Amino acid sequence: MKITNVHFVPGFAAFYFDDQTAIKAGARQDGFIYVGPAQTNGFETIRQSGECVSIILELENGQRAEGDCVAVQYSGTAGRDPLFTAARFIPFLQDNLTQHLMGLDVSRFIDNARFFDELQLEGQRLHTAIRYGLSQSLLDATAKASGRMRTEVICDEFGLPMVVEPLSLFGQSGDDRYGAVDKMILKRVDALPHGLINNVPQKLGENGGKLAEYVAWLAQRIQRLRHDKSYHPQLHIDVYGTIGLIFDNDAARIADYLKVLEERAYPFELYIEGPADAGSKSGQIKLLSAIKSALAARDCSVRIVADEWCNTYQDVVDFVDSECCHMVQIKTPDLGSIHNSVEAVLYSKKNGVEAYQGGTCNETDISARCCLSIALATRPQRLLVKPGMGFDEGMTVVANEMKRNLAILSAKTNEVGRASSPAPRLT
Repeated sequence: MKITNVHFVPGFAAFYFDDQTAIKAGARQDGFIYVGPAQTNGFETIRQSGECVSIILELENGQRAEGDCVAVQYSGTAGRDPLFTAARFIPFLQDNLTQHLMGLDVSRFIDNARFFDELQLEGQRLHTAIRYGLSQSLLDATAKASGRMRTEVICDEFGLPMVVEPLSLFGQSGDDRYGAVDKMILKRVDALPHGLINNVPQKLGENGGKLAEYVAWLAQRIQRLRHDKSYHPQLHIDVYGTIGLIFDNDAARIADYLKVLEERAYPFELYIEGPADAGSKSGQIKLLSAIKSALAARDCSVRIVADEWCNTYQDVVDFVDSECCHMVQIKTPDLGSIHNSVEAVLYSKKNGVEAYQGGTCNETDISARCCLSIALATRPQRLLVKPGMGFDEGMTVVANEMKRNLAILSAKTNEVGRASSPAPRLT
């Protein structure tokens, strides 16, 4: 089955691009926007509209495959590719990718994904957002060309067993870190709330007091609103390196503070994502290792999640091999082609580090559904509910897609089982 036509279509992502450097430096929020000059290259303002480019592939059988090129909310920082905008990249796509896609055989996904992931134009690989969106389209094309679901394609090509069971979902609150928690409890999300603790004065507190109060409130709120004790979610809070800011990246002081958070979180298990930012990959691995060791010395159960400076498949391998964290975020848009996310999840699990298949609020329904498909094949310990920051929207997209996929896969599995069973003996 070959591609007969290609379309590149501009669109909106479900959130916004934010200049993380300016926000962490204390940019003041005015309503929904931030006031002050942008500090990251490519940004015109601290917060600007999220964008996507849809890649639509027309196939010989008349079907259309889709994928969305998107980039993370905090683009251009911590080693990530620069800001991705449709106006800049659609002409590039039309001039450079159309010729490679027209007539391409889509019978096998992984070969096509690896080709475009490694393709260099003018000495550079394609922007991660392009590799991400294009690989979604290629996976969808292979599925539609062969009459399989995307999860089946991944299982078949990577030799994975088909496990027809739900995944653990992780909700993100955005700045509505109180109201959204109530929503998450009502919908019994498995891990919550993300929290978006990306600023010291307003969210963490100069001595960490605001976050400590929030963690205590979380634990109390869950116990108050849950209908029964069978609902026992894990707490997962992303602090964007701000804890390191107030404790001068001192591992011992950070661990002391995390011990306090552990007590506030009781009886729930607490994960802290990005406790500190060392400013480089090697420095980050070293600092997280020191924090993890300090936690162990204090018999502290708080689990560290790696995020910043862990952007590529090789980064994931290096963080996992260093044993510097308990869980690693596989931030799907940063890894480029989705086959890298597949391999990153599998590598993490194989080597005893929990895999969190994440991403960004700044994605789309199409990219989120595709990520759900690959997660059903690879079985990460945690899957981000996305896109958007309203929780309900992302939960609708991901949870409902998961339930639909599981229903179809279950039916297919039962059909295969019936077909392979011996015929009943007639007496």
